[in-house]
Amino acid sequence: MPGPRVSKLSASELRSALTLACVISLRLFGLFLILPVFSLYARHMPGATPFLTGMALGIYGIGQMLLQVPLGLLSDRIGRKPAITLGLLVFAVGGGVAAMATSLEGIVLGRALQGMGAVAGAGTALAADLTSDESRGKVMGIIGVSIGMSFLLALILGPPLESVAGLGGLFGVTSLLALLAIVMLWVLVPTPVRVRAPVAATPGSVLGMLKDGRMLVLNGSVFFLHALLTASFVGLPLLLGDVFHLPVARHWEVYLPVMVIAALVMGGLLPRMRQVKQSLRIVVGCIAALGVALLGMSLVGTHLLALGVAATVFFSAFNLLEAALPSLVSRLAPEHLRGAAMGAYSTSQFFGAFVGGAVGGIALGHLGVSGVFAAAAALTLVWLPLAWQGARRIH
Repeated sequence: MPGPRVSKLSASELRSALTLACVISLRLFGLFLILPVFSLYARHMPGATPFLTGMALGIYGIGQMLLQVPLGLLSDRIGRKPAITLGLLVFAVGGGVAAMATSLEGIVLGRALQGMGAVAGAGTALAADLTSDESRGKVMGIIGVSIGMSFLLALILGPPLESVAGLGGLFGVTSLLALLAIVMLWVLVPTPVRVRAPVAATPGSVLGMLKDGRMLVLNGSVFFLHALLTASFVGLPLLLGDVFHLPVARHWEVYLPVMVIAALVMGGLLPRMRQVKQSLRIVVGCIAALGVALLGMSLVGTHLLALGVAATVFFSAFNLLEAALPSLVSRLAPEHLRGAAMGAYSTSQFFGAFVGGAVGGIALGHLGVSGVFAAAAALTLVWLPLAWQGARRIH
């Protein structure tokens, strides 16, 4: 039996999706730039330890955790664009501090300040404001694809840029990109007709929304997703450099085919995620795929092809979840609390990044590179049953 007909994006929705995707991707491109080189660079800094390396990689999640909901509520009150602008300015300052740092502790401070530019929730809420319920999945998909492309470009361009400008230069680039994103936000992205919530968000209503079982499932899922991603990038650059003896400037040779295939997989499966029930089934399947892929990474030995296959499965599942989860939150959250809901979602996302960095650093110090991926795989054993039961509850 054929499914319901899906309407196309209107011209205004397409413009909103493309321009906002550019703004979000610019900031994340800067954030992603250091991932493929940081572990290799940090271990040569004075006083570096595996735990401190993981902490520097994930510390930005603390600021995100503390400020996503307040900035989401602020965006409900004063409008999305002013709140996003404030967050991007703080992010740019943090990048400048990290660029001038001469120690790993200084980089930790700069990364923590970057995390205080907590605009992800307000940005996603802005996307939801500019689109209809029927089109929101497609718009989130466009934004998800743009994030995937920024991730791909960062993995390819990060190593050669670091060889030219150093790690400080990469942090400087993140600040410049944040300032460019502010300009694009005000010049290109449409402003929603309604910039204030029609109903005031009281503490009780926000707390009730956060305690909703559906929100808990989705927020928990993004927590685990970004914990796995950050932990993986504690180990992946070291795996390529120390085990496969691949120079940093050539790491793109692994990342490019992996991310292209992952993007094609996401493009093929994303149209199947228009309905909540279908989306939840794919979410559960992606979690299982992440666990298998991480276990594979821990066991690849010196087989580069096996690593490529495992990485392709990992990033295919990651990209799908990165697109599906915020769409589900925006569809299930009350309209007048959407900013707060997306703020809570992003809080969970970046708290997961902090925990993942810490777990990855501890595992690296005690279990070695392969142990980082084994520890991350173990996290999916906790996540999968919770998501499966939560999906049944949402149904």
